[in-house]
Amino acid sequence: QVQLVESGGGLVQAGGALRLSCAASGRTFSRYAMGWFRQAPGKEREVVAAISWSGDTIYTADSVKGRFTISREDAKNTIYLQMNSLKPGDTALYYCAADPGKATPFLRNYDYWGQGTQVTVSS
Repeated sequence: QVQLVESGGGLVQAGGALRLSCAASGRTFSRYAMGWFRQAPGKEREVVAAISWSGDTIYTADSVKGRFTISREDAKNTIYLQMNSLKPGDTALYYCAADPGKATPFLRNYDYWGQGTQVTVSS
């Protein structure tokens, strides 16, 4: 079992930055690939970025490539999403999730989910 708690969301102006954190509990956190997803009102949940358990493989969605960076710090059982140059279109509820397999962009592969943290970008 892995429990996930996101933090770091908030209201920011366009062009600003935020860093999201996802704290995990569970002995086997370091064996899980981790991902960040987001869901805007009226839209489907979509992948933002994913990172393998070793940190060697990273997937980043085209819509955020060059602006968002995923990282993990296993000693703290935490993953991060550094978000720069934020746009109003980035407004969404952001979730972290754990995948016992590889780092993939597919929601169905992720077994554990947090409750989400809201990010709102004003124009």
